[in-house]
Amino acid sequence: MSKQSALLAIVGPTASGKSFLAVHLAQQFQGEILNCDSLQMYRYFDIGTAKPTPEECGGIPHHLLDILEPQEKFSAGEYARRAREILAEVASRGKLPIVAGGTGFYLRALIDGLFEGPSRDPQLRQRLRRRAEQKGADYLHRLLRRLDPVSGASIHPHDIPKTIRAIEVCLQSGEAMSELFRQGRKALEHYRVCKVGLNPPRAELYERINQRTEFLFEKGLIEETSKILDRGYPATAPPFQSHGYRQALDYLLGRISRKDAIRYAQAGTRQYAKRQMTWFRKETGICWFPGFGTDPLIQAEVSQYVAKQLAA
Repeated sequence: MSKQSALLAIVGPTASGKSFLAVHLAQQFQGEILNCDSLQMYRYFDIGTAKPTPEECGGIPHHLLDILEPQEKFSAGEYARRAREILAEVASRGKLPIVAGGTGFYLRALIDGLFEGPSRDPQLRQRLRRRAEQKGADYLHRLLRRLDPVSGASIHPHDIPKTIRAIEVCLQSGEAMSELFRQGRKALEHYRVCKVGLNPPRAELYERINQRTEFLFEKGLIEETSKILDRGYPATAPPFQSHGYRQALDYLLGRISRKDAIRYAQAGTRQYAKRQMTWFRKETGICWFPGFGTDPLIQAEVSQYVAKQLAA
């Protein structure tokens, strides 16, 4: 074994069985799990985020679950800082840290690091948001592509917050954000990173997403949303912008029917899964497995691969 500690990362689209596979591997290799799903960090948002129950955790310690109040904002940089502290603690106990989740930007921040960009400019941000409202998200994205083609190619045209931040960095620093990012990252040190990816057949994944979304509504997603609002948290809280909760809110406000809420949530989640795979395919060093983390055959193949990596 190398003097470096091992770190296992499990990635893939939503509903691919990452959490299930993480528990299976943690039980086999004496691991502890670090959540890398940005929504599962919020308290009270349990059903719609498919947050693992105590039974589903299988007795394995899970970190970075339920650490935020619903109205709190949380950055990738803050995630990297907290996660690196926990990694060191887990590794110091001789356990295998297993990072599992679908928030690719958080994982990249953890492993590759983030640059220290210029501070935020509220007035500039407000002007850019106003432009987006007046001329549309595509207008801002075209501006970004002129200022920073590399960032423009990696940021989705409809992701207004990231587009605004990239433009803000360019205008304040006089340099492209992609170049600053390349120069200023502080990568994770002293770990051998093993990345495992789940890539189920698309048709099967979409069918599972449809079924799971319907199940979440049957399980009480609308009722959970109502209870969170009753606690006094605003409908503008970050987790409410995610697929499922957004449609549950629209239903509670009388904007759509329950049937349409499910249908729109299914469509939005399928699109999100597609974007996740687009992101993860650009990441390096991932060993892909063509199935779900709940499949015993996939579990056996991944276990064999991980065992070889740990023994190297």
